[in-house]
Amino acid sequence: MFKYVSLMALSLSIFLPLSSVTAEMKSMSDQALSEVDGAGIGLVMDDFVFSHGHDTANDKTFRISGLTDQSGAPVTLNVEQLYIARAGSNYGSVLDPVNLGRLNNPFEIDLLNGDSVGLAGKAVLQLAAPTKVDVADGYDCLDAAAVLGSGTCSSRPSEAGWENGERADLGLELQVNVGVETPRHLNFHAESAVFDGSYVRLWGDDAAGKMAAEFRVNFYTPELEISTCTKLNEACGSAVKMKGFAFELALGNSFQPLYVGADAITGGLTLQLAQLTHEYMANLVPATGLSDGSAEGDAAYAFFNDYYSNADYRSNVAMTEMEIGGVSLGSAKVEGLLIQHLDVKFRDLEP
Repeated sequence: MFKYVSLMALSLSIFLPLSSVTAEMKSMSDQALSEVDGAGIGLVMDDFVFSHGHDTANDKTFRISGLTDQSGAPVTLNVEQLYIARAGSNYGSVLDPVNLGRLNNPFEIDLLNGDSVGLAGKAVLQLAAPTKVDVADGYDCLDAAAVLGSGTCSSRPSEAGWENGERADLGLELQVNVGVETPRHLNFHAESAVFDGSYVRLWGDDAAGKMAAEFRVNFYTPELEISTCTKLNEACGSAVKMKGFAFELALGNSFQPLYVGADAITGGLTLQLAQLTHEYMANLVPATGLSDGSAEGDAAYAFFNDYYSNADYRSNVAMTEMEIGGVSLGSAKVEGLLIQHLDVKFRDLEP
């Protein structure tokens, strides 16, 4: 039986379209292998471009079918275009390569020791975007022309000498076909998007008999646009634009995990956050929530005080300006949202 297993960090470079690549692999000596520690995979994508769409005239099919509406009419989604490219793509019309992650701060797939993240005795699978960094070493998350020392995001904007940058334009154009009705469109476009600081942790909860999770999803973009035009374009009169858009979602933690499972009756996906409690809950004074003066009460109070004051457990949504059909509605912000209890069930809607 092997007692220890070490996985070498791996960096991948993906080129689309495929170009000639010259590389050489060398074996590692026992001494070099002995210096490798940790377990995980680092993923870096250089010169990366992705674009695909639905174009039957050129023998390209990209559709989602098998759906029906409430009356039983078939619903087909044609994916007109799905793209990932360098910032400045002009709604996917200019597809230049972008770098995603870099060698000293890649996207990661890791197996963590639960003792280090508050889950004693657990093995934790973590999928993570590049981490945030100190302001002195980072860039403003929302500024497509940010300079070093302006923020906490590691991903760099495109600039002279670093044309690719590490921030991508993301776009999705959908054509919705319902029965014989006139096709409708729904489009999404995000400029210079950044996901730094995001991660998903997964582990097994033996007591609950379920898979547990902790989500930290960060999404920053100078402009997120949602429209119903035939094609994404700057002149779309139906467009909703959210400028300076920052989305920070916190779901679950080590002592109040998000349980992911399937409903025993319908088979649908379930998401649950159990109500927060503590073994010494009875030692808190009901009228005030303070400790009753005992050691148990002090422990319970310290636990809840940390829970309610810790910014890491809270979600935020903000935008510097919202614009609908060219009309500005000003800024909007929701800060410090704490999701204490959640019970979501997904199920089919019978016709």
